[in-house]
Amino acid sequence: MRDRLTALADWPLPVNIGTGDSSARKHRFHTKPLLLHTALTLLSAFPLPVLHALGTSLGWTLWLIPNRRKRVARVNLTLCFPRLNKAARRRLLRRTLVEFAKSVTELALLWTGSAAKIGRLVKQVIGEQELRDALAQDKGVILAIPHLGAWEFVGLYCGMRYDFAALYRRPRVAELDALMRSVRERLGSRLVPANIGGIRTLHRVLHRGGVVGILPDQVPNEDHNVVYADFFGISAKTMVLLSRLAQRTGAPVVFACAERLPFGQGYRLRFNRGPSTIECADLPTSVAALNGEIERHVRQAPAQYQWCYKRFRQRPPGEVSFYHNSPGTAARHA
Repeated sequence: MRDRLTALADWPLPVNIGTGDSSARKHRFHTKPLLLHTALTLLSAFPLPVLHALGTSLGWTLWLIPNRRKRVARVNLTLCFPRLNKAARRRLLRRTLVEFAKSVTELALLWTGSAAKIGRLVKQVIGEQELRDALAQDKGVILAIPHLGAWEFVGLYCGMRYDFAALYRRPRVAELDALMRSVRERLGSRLVPANIGGIRTLHRVLHRGGVVGILPDQVPNEDHNVVYADFFGISAKTMVLLSRLAQRTGAPVVFACAERLPFGQGYRLRFNRGPSTIECADLPTSVAALNGEIERHVRQAPAQYQWCYKRFRQRPPGEVSFYHNSPGTAARHA
């Protein structure tokens, strides 16, 4: 899934728009990280309840006006919740857009807050003993972190408590990469690029008994080494990296998410050991179990999942895109 920082960096800035000046466009592209960092720093003066209130206002705006994220979320919810009536699905769409907007505004605190500030946001932790028990096997732990709730918060929490490395996709702009690494690594986490060298680093972290974090619901860019497996009953292109890493290292898989509490109270962290079938040698079986466990977590807080992302944008051969056709396409499929 495209990182939210990259998505924010794609927002247009009113500098020489339409002039055709390539040097101006290049300057605008490379000044965005500085502007983003400045905006986050200014917003970081506000407590979480205020940031979430701002997110709620932004979410209502997304709900009221036509926009791409609303269209994508509507298609996804139609596909994944076909049994909901139209009114219930509209309510879920509105709540989804509000939660998406909160995920943006809360970054001001999550990406700049001190360890003490971040620690105070933890209101409840459920199941962390399962993570500790898995670490006691001395094979390291693969932490599956779906894009559910404040998934950025999981990395910060684990970075403060464990030998933790997380896989990420490098953005095209070097300055953006530097900003991303600085805000995410400041409390102890280590970011590992999604390439051959990064995979080797994950193996080393697991070998020494550490924790590696992977976002398992990100659509792979490559066309090889992937499996299509059902997610909410829809065939979804799914990574095999997590499954293969578990098979080759014997590291147990633990799932983690950080649920947003109402009115900016903070976060509820949940950890649970994944099903043993994720670690089996048969890739289709493993990937199906992985998607099934992600779905189980999403159903606990469906509005906090990132439905604004085109999870089903790549289709098996012969299938048409859900997102490039009329809104009725998804409904007919469902």
